[in-house]
Amino acid sequence: MRRGLRDVLFVVLPVVIIAAVAPLLYANELLLFSFVMYLTLAQGLNAIYGFTGYLPFGYVGVFGAGAYGFAISVMILGLPPFAALAIGAAAGVMLGLLLTPLLRLSGAYFAIANLAAAQAVYQVVSNPALQDITKGPYGVSLSEVFAPRLSYEVGVAVLAATLLAMAWLRNSRFGLSLQAIREDPISAAMAGVAVVRGRTIAWLLSALIAGLTGAVFAWHISVFYPETAFDIGISIFATVFTLFGGAATLIGPLLGVLVLYGVYNTIGITVPQYFQLIYGALIVGLVLFLPDGLVSLLTRRGIRVP
Repeated sequence: MRRGLRDVLFVVLPVVIIAAVAPLLYANELLLFSFVMYLTLAQGLNAIYGFTGYLPFGYVGVFGAGAYGFAISVMILGLPPFAALAIGAAAGVMLGLLLTPLLRLSGAYFAIANLAAAQAVYQVVSNPALQDITKGPYGVSLSEVFAPRLSYEVGVAVLAATLLAMAWLRNSRFGLSLQAIREDPISAAMAGVAVVRGRTIAWLLSALIAGLTGAVFAWHISVFYPETAFDIGISIFATVFTLFGGAATLIGPLLGVLVLYGVYNTIGITVPQYFQLIYGALIVGLVLFLPDGLVSLLTRRGIRVP
């Protein structure tokens, strides 16, 4: 309990406060929203990968399901934004439930099958035959609910809730059982840990976070296409940020987003001709010298990392 409170006071609160006041100090709200979105997604992916070792390459699938759950709720059902957010979150969880049988696969097979499932959902959503429901490949317009400042604030609230959930997960018995599953599922099962159930709960929590984040994304930008909501780059970014900072920690994914996404936006604008070289060198260097992420610089010195 004491460790969890320390994580909240020294990690969660500062991050949420900075995100909340950032629009008062920096005018590019779309960029700030992207930071908030990736901070949330990296933590959501951390829930399944960092604690169970299962890496969902198709994580963008539940994100896109949340975005289209929100869009359809507004366009077809005429729901107000906050009710549509609930539908978007539910859409992410429902897709997660449909994909739970994949958790019986080993890690690499799960990752590939998850990616295939995300592509299947993309093909369904972008099908012209469904344009009366999803607008097919022609894009979604939600101008009637466009509210960038309010949706940004809701995104910060979702980030806060996600960080609190991860702080609890890190310091709870359930979180410890998930880490036991990650290290050795056979030994964990012999010790009485419900391996499949643990993976399932972690995956559904991860899907809930991604689905809700996708719904807030749809609300914030209000105009998007299937290839935007199901862009595989979203999965890649969330994965790289988590690995770069350090999985199974609270602060690791935060560091990964702040460093790599900051570099991505800075170098991509100032010296785009060297962007791929510098960005790739950063990632390769980390894999070679810090395979456990940036946080390993602290843990090697005996410093407890939240």
